[in-house]
Amino acid sequence: MEGDHEAISTKRLESFSDGVMAVIITLMALELRPPAGVSWTEIDHRLPNLLVYVLSFTSIAIYWVNHHHLMRVVESISGAVMWANLVLLFWLSLVPFATQWVADAYRETAPAVAYGFVAAGAAVTYYVLVRALLRANHHDGQLVRALGVDVKGLLSIIFYLAGIGLSFVTPYLMYACAAAVSAMWIVPDRRLAGRRARESAS
Repeated sequence: MEGDHEAISTKRLESFSDGVMAVIITLMALELRPPAGVSWTEIDHRLPNLLVYVLSFTSIAIYWVNHHHLMRVVESISGAVMWANLVLLFWLSLVPFATQWVADAYRETAPAVAYGFVAAGAAVTYYVLVRALLRANHHDGQLVRALGVDVKGLLSIIFYLAGIGLSFVTPYLMYACAAAVSAMWIVPDRRLAGRRARESAS
């Protein structure tokens, strides 16, 4: 009975998170405005909107994929896990706001800093979420070994913080740092994929 309760709780947490992330992506898509004219040259005026949308969409998609893998390999969740998950969703819910500000003023420092601040907040919270899951599942030695050293999580935080500082040189460096983080995470975490494969085989 206890195991069923934990499994249901994990599924509910994943389902709730899936729904919130779907709404976030929908809000970003609704902010996309078509060109005023009918010529292909008109797309140049909307290109910044499209590029920042792609960057933000990719970031949300990466969180969704890795969150999905996390929820599939853990057995127990705790109050700390639920709160960390809620804080992560809070930061992700600010992505449409930051995305639209960058789209409207991508050459300015303030929107780039705001974008980096939101991205860094999400990255820090995801790292905390992983740590909370490890504490809640400390009895699972394989999981602890798989997620014990989160190098990509730490590098993501460093990249975003560096991007915030570099925004004062040029905002484009912030966007480059964000793109680098997405490129680093575009392939799902192999530690989780390996764990999932071993469980399926057993």
